[in-house]
Amino acid sequence: MAKARVIIVGGGFSGTALAIHLARTSAEALLITVVEPRELLGGGVAYSTQEPAHRINVPASRMQLSGEEQGAFDHWYRQQPECSLDSAAHCADGSVYPQRGMFGRYLAEQFALAAIRYPHVTLRHLQTTAVAWEGQQLLLSNGETLQGDILALAISHPPPSLPRALQPFAQHPALIANPWQRGVLDAITPDASIAIMGTGLSMADVVASLATRHHRGPLTAFSRRGQLSRANLTGEWPEWTLAPQNVPEARLWLHHIRVEVARAAEQQLPWQRVLDEVRVQGQAIWQSLPLREQQKFVRHLRSWWDVHRYRIAPQVAAVISERQLQGSLHVLAARLQSITARGNQLEVTLHTRQGKTQTQRLDQLIVTTGPGHDALTQSQPLLQSLSEQGLIRADQLGFGLDVDEHSHALTQQGLPNSRLLVVGPAARARFGELMGLPQVADHAAAVAQQILNELDIAHAERCPPSIS
Repeated sequence: MAKARVIIVGGGFSGTALAIHLARTSAEALLITVVEPRELLGGGVAYSTQEPAHRINVPASRMQLSGEEQGAFDHWYRQQPECSLDSAAHCADGSVYPQRGMFGRYLAEQFALAAIRYPHVTLRHLQTTAVAWEGQQLLLSNGETLQGDILALAISHPPPSLPRALQPFAQHPALIANPWQRGVLDAITPDASIAIMGTGLSMADVVASLATRHHRGPLTAFSRRGQLSRANLTGEWPEWTLAPQNVPEARLWLHHIRVEVARAAEQQLPWQRVLDEVRVQGQAIWQSLPLREQQKFVRHLRSWWDVHRYRIAPQVAAVISERQLQGSLHVLAARLQSITARGNQLEVTLHTRQGKTQTQRLDQLIVTTGPGHDALTQSQPLLQSLSEQGLIRADQLGFGLDVDEHSHALTQQGLPNSRLLVVGPAARARFGELMGLPQVADHAAAVAQQILNELDIAHAERCPPSIS
């Protein structure tokens, strides 16, 4: 009997985790092909970076694949030479925050180990790009075709979209639309006057990266609300139990969480413990809200949630705090009012929330406003192909792709396609909390189970792999 064939497009965390879970849980022969143009699987946008200032945002003990023994990645990392060589990774409480690329390397190793441990399953990586889907056939950029019974989209975040006001200056030498292009930050002089548009996680990464390049010039970061990502906790803290709440309104949930934070403070517990428990229940909370309440959350509360939920490593927080104390980093709640080219510099005028304006001459304007999710279906050839055929549609919140409760992609008519599934952050309009671990890991495991159900393949009963 021929092996069932699963094609996974995208070999970042979501796609690699899905492949590993399929190998671990399938009791029958299976051919799993991951289509990913990068040389190594597991890295994706987040974990392929080789920038030393980029660190995972939580302790290594909280980073792992779903179903693994607790602390699997932490145990693996402490056995690597980089653990002792990277002294900055170690915190006083004994936790470690490795450079982000180390987790990508760990995932690649787990994929290779799965191929050995489960020989009845064939795992392979094709280093190419998917171009189009026709019937049960995937067309690749290298001219080859793949036959598949199931297609899983583990697509990465789309590239950042340049704000409309900046588009006329796209080719100006002072504008850096993508700070992670190779060598871009290396070309910045230590005394350069810089502004960063956006104040979230990417801005924090940029500030940390500039610090490793000994930048000391004036630095301004601005966004509409001027909110910085908060620092992660250090030390051991008790878990928090969230009091029940069953009212499907975003405003009432906000009030409830504020009450919980105040209640925790009375017990000398930090707000982070409350938010961690909200995150654990995040999918259930999100799915209890009707669409109009989800839209209210996106308009009014999302930016506040993001900076409290998606926190930064203590090492990065320390760099930002130091520069603010030195007076060389200013964070503003402001919008761009005007921009003018002045030779190789850009002159920008910012209008603050206090109604004031200030004008600056910049050597560099760096854009960190995040991925252009609203253009996801047009961001790569395969998604364009699927969209033109009516096989996928964008969700109503502008987060990614529309899926049903089983992660099947919905057609433009709103019908689920049992042979086309979405795994990872692109499905978060349905599930809510699908940007950080462990929720993405759990989602990959759930999609693996769904795929085996669709293929009518028995599930293997296996213990988690040992970390010894």
